[in-house]
Amino acid sequence: VSSQVGCTLNCTFCHTGTQPLVRNLTAAEIVAQVQVARDELGEWPSPKEDRRLSNIVFMGMGEPLYNLDSVADAIDIIADNEGIAISRRRITVSTSGVVPELRALGERTQAMLAISLHATNDALRDELVPLNRKYPIAGLMAGIRAYPGLGNARRVTFEYVMLKGVNDSPAEARALVKLLSGVPAKINLIPFNPWPGSPYACSDWGAIEAFAAVLNRAGYASPIRTPRGRDILAACGQLKSDSEKERASVRRARERAAGLQKTPEAAPAPGNEP
Repeated sequence: VSSQVGCTLNCTFCHTGTQPLVRNLTAAEIVAQVQVARDELGEWPSPKEDRRLSNIVFMGMGEPLYNLDSVADAIDIIADNEGIAISRRRITVSTSGVVPELRALGERTQAMLAISLHATNDALRDELVPLNRKYPIAGLMAGIRAYPGLGNARRVTFEYVMLKGVNDSPAEARALVKLLSGVPAKINLIPFNPWPGSPYACSDWGAIEAFAAVLNRAGYASPIRTPRGRDILAACGQLKSDSEKERASVRRARERAAGLQKTPEAAPAPGNEP
């Protein structure tokens, strides 16, 4: 589920982040994404068992914690037992690490937390996730440890994109284990999805499996995500639209400038009016 049109974070491995922010989505627009999915599956009224739409992740376009009011309102609607009726424990909000909003997210939504991490040290994360320059790893981990409701039944999901020769060595895996020590967590390993002009390549499968083995031996579940949608540039990190919308203010300014450039027609001479 997306929370914004465009994004401001500019993560260097993410094609989605190359689309400039246009605006925040409203709560209604966020909920509508879930409704459309349920329409496609024919799951109305909301089923309680054997439903195909069982979990929701705020991991589409945009940074959810930069639109927390609408995200929180949308989760209230999605979780309402008289409506879509998906449990808050089946709703996960993924953030790149807007540390000051973490506690508010937990208190207002009771949603599960996911962190778009991708590196174990500030030097590399500064490059991959520029938001880290504002909220470095030490502060991020402190915010995660203070997340309301954190425990073995409510583990944090850490997302880690596998970039060949960048962050995929066994040494990085061991550093990740050390970083997450004491945090109830699982780690989703995400094979990098290439896009035109990207400076990165996906890690070799053997490197991904070796990375996962280090995490598994340390006791962390570390599933390797199966890429879906690569063929149409719709996989994780590939959500940039071919037809980009522009901010309404930019459009109005452009239209005003175009209007000023037009030469007004000469008024007809007296007596020659049509």
